[in-house]
Amino acid sequence: MVVLRLQLHLQQHPPIGGGVSHHYPYAIPPPIHKRKNQSFQAHALPSRTQRIMESISVSGEVGGAGGASSYDALKRLDQLWSAICSSQTAVQEPQKVVSSLPGLFSQSDLSGKAVETFDVLVCGGTLGIFIATALSFKGLRVGLVERSILKGREQEWNISRKELSELVEFGIMAEDDIEQATAAVFNPNRCGFEGKGEIWVEDILNLGVSPAKLIEVMKKRFDSLGGIIFEGCSVSSICIYKDAAVLQLADGKILSSRLIIDAMGNFSPVVKQIRDGRKPDGVCLVVGSCCRGFKDNSTSDVIFSSSEVKKVGESEVQYFWEAFPAGSGPMDRTTYMFTYVDPQPGCPKLEELLEDYWDLMPNYQGVSLDDLEILRVIFGIFPTYRDSPLPAAFDRVLQFGDASGIQSPVSFGGFGSLTRHLGRLSAGIYEAINGDLLDSHNLSLLNPYMPNLSASWLFQRAMSAKKQSNVSPDFINELLYVNFQSMQRLGDPVLRPFLQDVIQFGPLVKTLGLVMITKPLIMPSIFKQVGVPVLLNWSGHFFMLGYYTFLSTFVDPAIRPLVNAFPPKMKYKWKRQLEAWQYGAGLDYKMSQPNISKVGRGMSIEH
Repeated sequence: MVVLRLQLHLQQHPPIGGGVSHHYPYAIPPPIHKRKNQSFQAHALPSRTQRIMESISVSGEVGGAGGASSYDALKRLDQLWSAICSSQTAVQEPQKVVSSLPGLFSQSDLSGKAVETFDVLVCGGTLGIFIATALSFKGLRVGLVERSILKGREQEWNISRKELSELVEFGIMAEDDIEQATAAVFNPNRCGFEGKGEIWVEDILNLGVSPAKLIEVMKKRFDSLGGIIFEGCSVSSICIYKDAAVLQLADGKILSSRLIIDAMGNFSPVVKQIRDGRKPDGVCLVVGSCCRGFKDNSTSDVIFSSSEVKKVGESEVQYFWEAFPAGSGPMDRTTYMFTYVDPQPGCPKLEELLEDYWDLMPNYQGVSLDDLEILRVIFGIFPTYRDSPLPAAFDRVLQFGDASGIQSPVSFGGFGSLTRHLGRLSAGIYEAINGDLLDSHNLSLLNPYMPNLSASWLFQRAMSAKKQSNVSPDFINELLYVNFQSMQRLGDPVLRPFLQDVIQFGPLVKTLGLVMITKPLIMPSIFKQVGVPVLLNWSGHFFMLGYYTFLSTFVDPAIRPLVNAFPPKMKYKWKRQLEAWQYGAGLDYKMSQPNISKVGRGMSIEH
């Protein structure tokens, strides 16, 4: 129920805009009698957001999520957001990128035109470079296609050292690389609830990692393993034959591969085709900035919830915050404001949220905006779907990272999700290629149903403001505080996995039980807030979470010793099934050594 890693993957794909700050009125037209025979068009004065963003020097924008920070990029993203909210979005026919063709590629007219042949082609480099490097490390011939320059953005990613160390375990990084890519370290880390209290933890998302440095490390590692990068190349089409997947680039270049991995993010054209232009089931809107001039800058906020729902245009929104030191300087700090919405006409634009952000952020951080130097403005939209992860819809094409929908619908932590699943996915993909198990059915076993991910949907709904929900304006803030208080009382084995994006059956049952015992009067408001249909749907996933926990705990130990004796195809399928039980129940999570956690019960939060 807490957005943990929004900063990990802020979406660059482009915007609408147009919210005019209420501080600056429209130009007043002259009287009608003075306009005779004149053409007149009133122009709005620039919004505060426009003036701020246009006053900041923007270096070359890069590909990947969060790579754009200009006002023009904000307007483009707001335009895209308006299109998503439009009632016509669901019936728009998306571009057909992937097509299946009969016969063999080796016998087609295109076979002689392929300039390179690979075991795996990865499309999309920001997160794709990690799976590409992991597969190269296993001895596969891998190519990576990136539409711009493969270069990390300036804004940092947040993660814990435990999660980052998993990349070392997979063999794609060295310990020294972690130190090189880490830009900032900060402790303790706060979960705050305005006017109610706060909980402090240690070593949760407390590393600020430089994407620019980290991706440069990965590029060098990928190159040393024989990988090939095609920069400045856009995907034009993908043709699926019985013996190969053929990628045609916008410049006409043709590449062939046994498998194509779609790592092109939330707005992948392949995903749009698979989902047939369907609206997302939920969206998180994020705005923020990195500023210089903060005096108290050693701690971070994992989450801070505002006390009441706020009206923005035609919508009700509940604001949440996140803040942490930036590695660019000791007084530099990044703050995010985000909210969950249903994509419907009338939803607030990102520019409108930024106008609120400039008003509210100084009070949240206890600093005057006049005392800060604004270094960067950050914004993004994170769409999510209930039917995630996304099963393979085509032979020889697999979604990875944000394109697969495997990130939490609450935290949207693309990079954190990557570190958790990279070992499982790289091993499974390697086995699928070696066994020639590249049909859509076998590839779908790599993106299976995960009840702990589906169960997270209730938390997003509970954190989304609704019109006429008949609950008090401070209900969401109160609900979060009660739940976090209960998890803190139950200890680190309950609290820490949740804060690192892992939902487990036992901790969830304990938390819900304690909430019902200590705050029984909050239950009717939960029913009003999320609705009975959502609760009924969630109860099915909750049951499956318990079932997967049972299977992974008791059935897995009996089957696992026998798997290696199975025939190759059966072995592949059973290994994927055991992984689905384990990861779907959150039992892959191994807690590091206990750290200090404390709570300021009932402590009023004043800034």
